[in-house]
Amino acid sequence: MRVPETTLDSRYSDPQAVPTTWDDTRQEIEVAELFWLTTVRTDGRPHVTPVVAVWLNDALYFATGEGEQKERNLRTNSHVILTTGRNDWHEGFDVVLEGDAHLVTDEAILELLGEVWRHKWDGRWEYATHDGHFLSADGSEVLPFAVTPTKVIAFAKGMFAHTVHRFVAN
Repeated sequence: MRVPETTLDSRYSDPQAVPTTWDDTRQEIEVAELFWLTTVRTDGRPHVTPVVAVWLNDALYFATGEGEQKERNLRTNSHVILTTGRNDWHEGFDVVLEGDAHLVTDEAILELLGEVWRHKWDGRWEYATHDGHFLSADGSEVLPFAVTPTKVIAFAKGMFAHTVHRFVAN
């Protein structure tokens, strides 16, 4: 398991705030049902769309169909941001995850991912593995992407804390 360097940004935190731990931040990522994925179009404009995702082996995975806007964007620019959280002001926290998205084609990882998706979603997201991609229940091809975070920001609410988790290369 990769362990980030964690710091509290006091400029955006209450004076008594403490950093949100990586364990708490990762737990929020693991249980989140919805993420907002930001990709970059070829002309530089951002594209934002909701996706379901799963956390496995230090990466966040999402899937999309070939030819969808996010997939077309990722062909030329792998930089992404995924956000999740609550629209409340006084409780919980929001998470922003930055990294590069890479297509997953390894059959063993795809099999494991299919199980993780099935378990997290109680069977509502069923993917079969076939020739280095997923097949949805209707037989259409689905492309899974992995995002290994380079930086994750946790924005705690109530007692406001702006925590930055940075993953440095080994």
